[in-house]
Amino acid sequence: MYKLAVFDIDGTLIDTERTGVESLVVTLRELLGKEVPYEEAYKAFGIPSGKVAGLYGYEDAERFGERWEENFIALSHHISPFPGVWDALRRIKSTGIATGVVTSRNRMEFDYDQYLRDMVPFLDHIVCSEDTVHHKPHPEPLLLCIEKASRAIGEPVLPSEVLFFGDTDHDYSCARDAGCDFALADWKSRGWQDIPARYKFSNAEEMETILLSNE
Repeated sequence: MYKLAVFDIDGTLIDTERTGVESLVVTLRELLGKEVPYEEAYKAFGIPSGKVAGLYGYEDAERFGERWEENFIALSHHISPFPGVWDALRRIKSTGIATGVVTSRNRMEFDYDQYLRDMVPFLDHIVCSEDTVHHKPHPEPLLLCIEKASRAIGEPVLPSEVLFFGDTDHDYSCARDAGCDFALADWKSRGWQDIPARYKFSNAEEMETILLSNE
């Protein structure tokens, strides 16, 4: 039985793909004068902005992140939760299983999102990018979330009692190296990316069933 369910946000709970990728394309065009195809930019989806700046050889990571955030906000009308996620989170929370989030978003990006504000009552323990030195795929953010849950519950939560839901290889590697099970999302039927996840799901019902069938 799992004691803690941890969720990535982008691509797992909320559909931010178009906004995230298109805003990156615009940012690269503005700051580097470089036209990057959508599918290439998609590979950076879910990676902290500072790292993305380095990947494309832009030295001012802070400026890159600020401009990407501005473009992201300008395109935020494309964002929406994946179908059924709210109800699934509500039912999961009602079972008494602790819940958490491990995200590459910073706190400002987290707090700005209107959909996340509605989900927060069903998410107990939040870890954003500035909360740790290392970021996904490093296990530190997930281990911090487990530590927070353990303190709140009043007893240790073992990594084997944690299920991490994500949509990228970075998420999988984070879960693997933390010693946790991993459930891979593929809402848009892009394929499973050859990621050897223990579980896979393509809709909210499957996401919920994976967790609750292990009670």
